[in-house]
Amino acid sequence: MPVDEYFTEMFRGMEAAGAAAADDEEREALVQAYLLEYRATDDWDAAGVAVEDLSIDGPHGPIPLRLYRPEAPAGGALLWAHGGGFRHGDLDMPEGHIVSLELARRASVVVASVDYRLAESGANRHPVPIDDVHAAWTWLCERDPARGGPAAIGGASAGAALALSATLRARDAGPRLPDAMLLAYPFAHYPNPAPSPALSAEMAGLPFRFEAEGVEEMVRNYVGRISDVPADALPGAARLDGLPRALLMAAEYDDLRSSAELLERQLREVGVPVEPYLALGMTHGHLNHSPKVAEVDRSLDFFANGLSALRDR
Repeated sequence: MPVDEYFTEMFRGMEAAGAAAADDEEREALVQAYLLEYRATDDWDAAGVAVEDLSIDGPHGPIPLRLYRPEAPAGGALLWAHGGGFRHGDLDMPEGHIVSLELARRASVVVASVDYRLAESGANRHPVPIDDVHAAWTWLCERDPARGGPAAIGGASAGAALALSATLRARDAGPRLPDAMLLAYPFAHYPNPAPSPALSAEMAGLPFRFEAEGVEEMVRNYVGRISDVPADALPGAARLDGLPRALLMAAEYDDLRSSAELLERQLREVGVPVEPYLALGMTHGHLNHSPKVAEVDRSLDFFANGLSALRDR
């Protein structure tokens, strides 16, 4: 299907907002301001879910968490990590707040959204964000309903890479493996696998892409270099056997779709069960937008149904 009209309208607005800028810095500021207004999700309904901000101890200092507790009896727990290229994002972005709120409500699970340290200007580079996510996972495993019940880990884009890396660490060093991984449009490989010629042709008209130079800069900022990249930094390069079931979501019009599809093949090759989902008409980061968009709503249901299946098995 074609790119969803929600995103084509957004792209037109972003181009119009940036056209008035005098330089790249002003253009970025104008585009970001437009996006905040376009998404307009600050008043999202939190009915049925209690939200609490707290802080836990981590190896690099305090780690902020936001806890989402459904009114219905919780049948498990989820640790969630937002995206943002390892250098952007927070607990308030829709990909953090609304996703956590909706999954808590739809699947009746406790969700802990982790505000891991962001790599920026040479600080908090790999493995610091993974350390934070693994510390949050360790914390969650020691608390009800994760203690003795089903518990999953997940994230979006860079957050999906961190969730997968933290799962690798849990496999090798504890405290326990998640019962499932929820991976939304993961950034799992460097270099990023090239999209198929057919997909490249379909995406040719999109104004915002993951160009090779941008991906290289993202990795350099996160790792500090683009050679000898540690296997767990972009975990498609790591040993992947012994991992739990993966619910693996890709967006139809996304340069990182090829990373998700390669990761699916890698996981299957080593015997890891995978349930794939292709979000039709969507571009990268679609969970950072309102569930009023029909396919965003369906994508959340895909993850919520996977979490409910853990409780019911």
